[in-house]
Amino acid sequence: MSRVEHLWERLVHAALRSEKAGFDAFGRPVGGIAGNVPSSLAKNRDIDAILRAADEIQDDDPNVSRILCEHAYSLSQNLDPNSEGRGVLQFKTGLMSVIKQKLAKKEGGSIDRSQDIACLQEFYKIYREKHKVDELREDEMKLRESGAFSGNLGELERKTVRRRRVFATLKVLRMVLEQLTEEVSPDDAERLIPEELKLVMESDAAMTEDLIAYNIIPLDASTITNTIVSFPEVQAAVSALKYFQGLPKLPGDFSIPATRNADMLDFLQCIFGFQKDNVCNQREHVVHLLANEQSQLRILEETEPILDEAAVRNVFMKSLGNYINWCTYLCIQPAFSNPQDVNREKMLLFVSLNFLIWGEAANIRFLPECLCYLFHHMVRELDEMLRQQIATAQPANSCKSENGVSFLDQIISPLYEIVAAEAANNENGRAPHSAWRNYDDFNEYFWSLHCFELGWPWKRSSSFFHKPKPRSKNLLKSGGSKHRGKTSFVEHRTFLHLYHSFHRLWIFLFMMFQGLTIIAFNNGHFNSKTMREVLSLGPTFVVMKFCESVLDILMMYGAYSTTRSVAVSRVFLRFLWFSLASVFICFLYVKALQEESKLNGNSVVLRIYVFVLGIYAGVHVFFSSLMRIPACHQLTNRCDHWRLVRFVKWMHQEHYYVGRGMYERTTDFIKYMLFWLVVLAAKFSFIKPLVEPTQKIVGFTDLKYSWHDLVSRNNHNALAVASLWAPVVAIYLLDIYVFYTILSAVVGFLLGARDRLGEIRSLEAIHRLFEQFPQAFMDALHVPLPNRTSRQSSSENVEQGKFDAARFSPFWNEIINNLREEDYINDLEKELLLMPKNSGKLPLVQWPLFLLGSKIFLAKDIAVESRGDSQDVLWERICRDDYMKYAVEECFHTIKLILMEILEGEGRMWVDRLYEDIQGSIAKKSIHVDFELSKLPLVISRLTALLGPMKEEEKPDSVSGAVNAVQDLYDVVRHDVLSINMRDHYETWNQLSKARTEGRLFSKLKWPKDAETRAQVKRLCSLLTIQDSAANIPNNLEARRRLEFFTNSLFMKMPAAKLVREMLSFSVFTPYYSETVLYSMDELQKKNEDGISTLFYLQKIFPDEWKNFLARINRDENAQDSELYDSPRDVLELRFWASYRGQTLARTVRGMMYYRKALMLQSYLERNAAGDVEAAISSDVATDTQGYEFSPAARALADLKFTYVVTCQIYGIQREEQKPEAADIALLMQRNEALRVAYIDSVETLKDGKVQTEFYSKLVKADINGKDQEIYSIKLPGNPKLGEGKPENQNHAVIFTRGNAVQTIDMNQDNYFEEALKMRNLLEEFHTDHGIRPPTILGVREHVFTGSVSSLASFMSNQETSFVTLGQRVLAKPLKVRMHYGHPDVFDRVFHITRGGISKASRVINISEDIYAGFNSTLRQGNVTHHEYIQVGKGRDVGLNQIALFEGKVAGGNGEQVLSRDIYRLGQLFDFFRMMSFYFTTVGYYFCTMLTVLTVYAFLYGKAYLALSGIGEQLQIRAQILNNTALTTALNTQFLYQIGMFTAVPMVLGFILEQGFLRAVVSFVTMQFQLCSVFFTFSLGTRTHYFGRTILHGGARYQATGRGFVVRHIKFSENYRLYSRSHFVKGLEVVLLLIVYLAYGYNEGALSYILLSISSWFMALSWLFAPYLFNPSGFEWQKTVEDFRDWTNWLFYRGGIGVKGGESWEAWWDEELAHIRTFGGRLAETILSLRFFIFQYGIIYKLDVQGQNRSLTVYGLSWIVLAVLIILFKVFTFSQKISVNFQLLLRFIQGISLLLALAGIVIAIAMTPLSITDIFACILAFIPTGWGIISIAVAWKPLVKKLGFWKSIRSMARLYDAGMGMLIFIPIAFCSWFPFVSTFQTRLMFNQAFSRGLEISLILAGNNPNTGI
Repeated sequence: MSRVEHLWERLVHAALRSEKAGFDAFGRPVGGIAGNVPSSLAKNRDIDAILRAADEIQDDDPNVSRILCEHAYSLSQNLDPNSEGRGVLQFKTGLMSVIKQKLAKKEGGSIDRSQDIACLQEFYKIYREKHKVDELREDEMKLRESGAFSGNLGELERKTVRRRRVFATLKVLRMVLEQLTEEVSPDDAERLIPEELKLVMESDAAMTEDLIAYNIIPLDASTITNTIVSFPEVQAAVSALKYFQGLPKLPGDFSIPATRNADMLDFLQCIFGFQKDNVCNQREHVVHLLANEQSQLRILEETEPILDEAAVRNVFMKSLGNYINWCTYLCIQPAFSNPQDVNREKMLLFVSLNFLIWGEAANIRFLPECLCYLFHHMVRELDEMLRQQIATAQPANSCKSENGVSFLDQIISPLYEIVAAEAANNENGRAPHSAWRNYDDFNEYFWSLHCFELGWPWKRSSSFFHKPKPRSKNLLKSGGSKHRGKTSFVEHRTFLHLYHSFHRLWIFLFMMFQGLTIIAFNNGHFNSKTMREVLSLGPTFVVMKFCESVLDILMMYGAYSTTRSVAVSRVFLRFLWFSLASVFICFLYVKALQEESKLNGNSVVLRIYVFVLGIYAGVHVFFSSLMRIPACHQLTNRCDHWRLVRFVKWMHQEHYYVGRGMYERTTDFIKYMLFWLVVLAAKFSFIKPLVEPTQKIVGFTDLKYSWHDLVSRNNHNALAVASLWAPVVAIYLLDIYVFYTILSAVVGFLLGARDRLGEIRSLEAIHRLFEQFPQAFMDALHVPLPNRTSRQSSSENVEQGKFDAARFSPFWNEIINNLREEDYINDLEKELLLMPKNSGKLPLVQWPLFLLGSKIFLAKDIAVESRGDSQDVLWERICRDDYMKYAVEECFHTIKLILMEILEGEGRMWVDRLYEDIQGSIAKKSIHVDFELSKLPLVISRLTALLGPMKEEEKPDSVSGAVNAVQDLYDVVRHDVLSINMRDHYETWNQLSKARTEGRLFSKLKWPKDAETRAQVKRLCSLLTIQDSAANIPNNLEARRRLEFFTNSLFMKMPAAKLVREMLSFSVFTPYYSETVLYSMDELQKKNEDGISTLFYLQKIFPDEWKNFLARINRDENAQDSELYDSPRDVLELRFWASYRGQTLARTVRGMMYYRKALMLQSYLERNAAGDVEAAISSDVATDTQGYEFSPAARALADLKFTYVVTCQIYGIQREEQKPEAADIALLMQRNEALRVAYIDSVETLKDGKVQTEFYSKLVKADINGKDQEIYSIKLPGNPKLGEGKPENQNHAVIFTRGNAVQTIDMNQDNYFEEALKMRNLLEEFHTDHGIRPPTILGVREHVFTGSVSSLASFMSNQETSFVTLGQRVLAKPLKVRMHYGHPDVFDRVFHITRGGISKASRVINISEDIYAGFNSTLRQGNVTHHEYIQVGKGRDVGLNQIALFEGKVAGGNGEQVLSRDIYRLGQLFDFFRMMSFYFTTVGYYFCTMLTVLTVYAFLYGKAYLALSGIGEQLQIRAQILNNTALTTALNTQFLYQIGMFTAVPMVLGFILEQGFLRAVVSFVTMQFQLCSVFFTFSLGTRTHYFGRTILHGGARYQATGRGFVVRHIKFSENYRLYSRSHFVKGLEVVLLLIVYLAYGYNEGALSYILLSISSWFMALSWLFAPYLFNPSGFEWQKTVEDFRDWTNWLFYRGGIGVKGGESWEAWWDEELAHIRTFGGRLAETILSLRFFIFQYGIIYKLDVQGQNRSLTVYGLSWIVLAVLIILFKVFTFSQKISVNFQLLLRFIQGISLLLALAGIVIAIAMTPLSITDIFACILAFIPTGWGIISIAVAWKPLVKKLGFWKSIRSMARLYDAGMGMLIFIPIAFCSWFPFVSTFQTRLMFNQAFSRGLEISLILAGNNPNTGI
């Protein structure tokens, strides 16, 4: 046992020692005992700090370290004596082992613990002396006050960190010392510590104020180390919240930090019982809002700053805008009466109260109007208290209980409990939506005055708080349990929602179809007959409106008991009105027709009908116009005081709290109206060609049917007409989307061209336009400078160009430096791309070397070759290339500048003389005469020899070499180059010659010392030596793309930038669950089945970036991976390099932190204007950026404007379980000081002897030791995850965000430094005119960075890019229906957090949580815009299975949206044209997609009907009427749509716009060769399946697709499981229909069949084989064999309890049936399955054996045959387990049965008309029948199980799956025989990679090629 204890102690000791080091071998932060204090120890902050201090002083004094550890153990024992909290026992055991170890190592026997206090006191003094505490602060302050830190900010940072660490340890020593003295003698505690030491400790404590945990602004501690508190606006905001006269005093026992005064938030905390950390959080929040609002108005004076009244009022109105609207809607007086009359102090008090309520509301934040209710009553309670003028603050009655005062317990918890009870009743999303109340139901309860029945304090007896009875499984089957009804809307699961929500669209389409059909059947003649028939549109309209009113009643079922009586009355009044109207108008129309049909008919009834219809239509159009047309809204609002108008408006449109005033500016209305008029004009075209065939078919009365006809014979061949019209009607319904797609693509293309997108799309364009970039940058991204554009003369233009270039260069250079840090460029490319500062004495702009490279050599060649040319001709040839001219001019001036710097006396005289002669010759235009230009190569060589040594440090050899070089230069110029007459300046030249002869000329050189001169020397040397063109710099495609987009965006229209000090503040918000944070070495080195590791794959995919990385870490580019593993630093860099190329959190964090970096650079360069402490720096370094990241002022300002919160929901659990993700997140916090991590912590506590779990929302950052420092910990009322995980995760952490805006970023996104520079421009869009309402969501363009991985990734990338650019461009303008489709949109933060948040969270219905933010924003009078001058990176799924899961999730989410109240209200409340835009860009897109597939089914089943019934052949022979234009047009449309052509139209136009026409054509053709049409057709099936299934059965859920690199081979069985029901079954059904049509249809040759069926064949084959076509190594023989073995094992493994679907067919089959749960779903499946029985019915009558018999007996006999076959199947599949004792008998029976069956078939063929063909026909007939039986049986699974047939059904289903699998597998196996097929497939999948010279073929070849790994 002792050995075990010894090993344990060694292990603990090692953990503590590694804790001190901070990192493990791979650079991850390690958590020892000190880092793993259980969260259940409430005071874990103190325990953690004590253990860290003990670890730090272990080497200084082990005994003191032991004292600290024992005290920490004592604290933990007091907090949890029974060790019942999670992890407490393990923690105590480990800590005790550490203490024992320290005791064992104590020299000299036993320990006298009575001396512990004395030891601590002595050590305190020693520690202070050792670290020179008295000097630490003094040194730091001297450095800070001197201003010298601007040049050495890193030193200041190190001193600050060191001081903080020392004082943190002193703080712990003082705390332990005080606590120990109190334990020994509480009464004598003061006496036990000497007075002198006490004074020293108090002095030290005053210096630890910045060790107090804070988020952004240290409000609880006065500090001068954080510059943020010195900003006047921050000081004014803090001062504004101070205690004001009229507030009661705080109780004496109310604790307030000594470092600040009491404020109004303390008062609110005292009376309402808000949590301390909530108050601290919201105090900073309010100060932050006020300070930023003030800075946008004006910068305050630094002496006694006071907030402007306007700033306070703006924050007040923004924060309480929703409350004021709520009061207006309910017609009640706000609690503060008139908002305009509220004084300044009251406004701040109410704002603080509002945010305190919101900050502690937890899940109730999803109920914004409920929060309004709380605020309303709490303000009234507060006002009452203030009116009473009590002396001391008293707890509010509403929050008071026996245990004290608590807002959480008394106000929020009762609400949470009822919401949680309802959420528990949703059965994890399986229960019907109508069976439980979601967040919207609770919130909408507060939309009526009934909510005031809840009283204040809460009336717990109210029915609102009645918890529902828990649902049981039996109740689930029967439909539910007793519960309170829904509120105002019920999400019934039915397709009827599409009609209910968008009835105006369907009425319009139906009436137009009817009208066009009538006109077509009348041959286009507008006579009285035609007009009478057209008037039938009246009854059609009122009947459809009647159907709508019926749906209103049905859809409200489940909400009548709780919905407002006014709303219920409206529903029934509308039903009554439309019932009477439909009856009356139909009666009139029928009566009119009867009158007209008489010979002497009177038209009086018709006239009455027309009159009534006209009046009705006129009134309806009039009021619709008033309600829908923007220009009429003001008129209707003025008429609201008339009761009749109010009644009609109420009848016409429901009056909700949301959705009021949803109209746009008249000009915007006209734009999107014209858009839709063009679409509709193109739509109505192909009805007429079907008229004549229809009339003839109806007229045929003697058609002979080949089966027993039941319907058509005596009904004018109705089914034949239906088969003809069905696909055409389907096309009619969906082709409007086709025309919309085309027109939106064209409009989007034109809008993009107008916005100047794609003007710079190549390196050549960057080269050509680079000289315009500085001016464009100053115009677009730099703050406006008033005197910049006032210069007029040419010299002033040069100065302005240099001025612009000087301010552009630091930003450009920082962009280039970041590209190098990201390894997109190498060191040489960086040198060539960097731009000089342009702050020197040269009279020109110096451009980057990549523009000027090799230009001097080209100019030299021109000069040497131009012997006979004049100077003008020579200069004209040079000036043809602007950059050659700039290079020549720069060399000319730079040579003089450098020579004048290094030479003295006569040397300078020579330079002056030489340049005067040159300039004189230029003036006389005789340069070619006065100078021997052919000798220029000699001059250049001598200059190069001079400049080479001068690039290095000064050395004797270098100096002598330089002297010789300059003397040689003099000799060459004097004797070889100069041809001028020297007599004019004889004395000068003579003096120079004499000096040269005597050896004193150039004998001394001034070696260049200053950085600017050395930079000029280096640059001139490069200009003179670079011979290769830099036209392809940079080489990396991603670097090119980024530079092209950034430079192009400089010329796009964007708002002017404001100073960083004055810009809007914003947060970035990233939800994270458990995805990859940082790749570990194990993950990077792990090999797949082919021996390929992720690291090897990345090295081959990004070969240039890998070489750049090796160079950056100072490794040889051919270094082996194993060489890196010796260095922990290099290993960590390697992990980051790999992670930055995947979809990891590390990549996202790096990208988002560029915002802070950009803001720091921008504010640092604006410091002169800001007038801060760093403004003392001289103006000649105004553009110097060295050390800007360490500038305290720049960092403080960036922190005031930018906050980044990553909400890692389970970080606390990950940390306790020591998951690598937790260590990686901690590492990210250490590397990014501004990063904040929010998470949900669960703490187990003892209450009444029971362990209870409490939940806390926490915010942490990295402290000075690199460990987590808890900033806020806010208790929650319970488990916050009641709804969908992601929005709940966002909601708990949104309280920690700051600023005016919040950008939502997913954890697989990226950002770029150059794009971050534009953020302040983007934020100004909130103040830009974008319509009748200011923007509330700013849409941002995305770049999909995963497009280069494979062809599939490219398809997905192009499709996504098309939508997020061209598509959303049109949605935002002109259509005005852009929503929030995910990240990275920027929200008006205050607008949204006071209106329900940035997403919705109700279970399942809000599965696509993001888009509901757009719905909510639009319904609440928001405005969503789209902007494309800024972009954010986005990762997408790259494998087919990932893509399918993602599209399935999105399609399922859209299916749920169909049921939602948001879609219903938007569909009802938009005007007609905007409603159409909204429909076709949301759920309508998916419905049209489904309709496309249904069109194919309608066409094929129609053809099958015509073929099997036999009338198709007769019709063809009789009239040749089926070859009609309309049908051909319909089929062609369907074909084009199927193969993705219409998806490709926007894509192609997007390519043309942003890549150019030629590159667009090449890209599109390449995609076609890569079979993109197969992919898009396959995706069509994915969307159709999941959309339809979700509406019918539900089952939508979040799909974790995985975001890794997909190069592995997917097994056949895995693909089969994923796509069997969504694609394979449907694909085989289509194949079956096509075979039936081929076998029994009438075709005029093969060509006719091919033309009619090729699109359907294409769709079917795409659905069947796309998963294997796009499967890496899908056609390799060895893998095919392995796949077959795996598939058969899976198919025949019977499974059992706990077996997953991936292991057993039976388990998978049960999972596939789980979605069929409701009676309606079972009924729908049954009806849909009936289609499979038509095959048997039709084919049986085509058999030779039945002859001409058409009776039903034939069909009955076929069922007998089928029954016999099923019996035979049961005999052969009888379970052997049951019949162990009857093996021989069973086999005998099976043998006899087989022989009898074969004999019967042979005899039948020989003795009867039965033929071999009939046998195959029967198989064709019975296969779909069997599948139909299986489908119906699984729909009624419970019933079938009771009847005992379930095992038989399962056996049949297994047989079908085996058969389907074999049909798909055989072609794959056949293709695998040919090696070239696999090669072709690899090329097809990775063609883009091949074109970039990658080695995918090596990767896929396997055989462990990466031996280096």
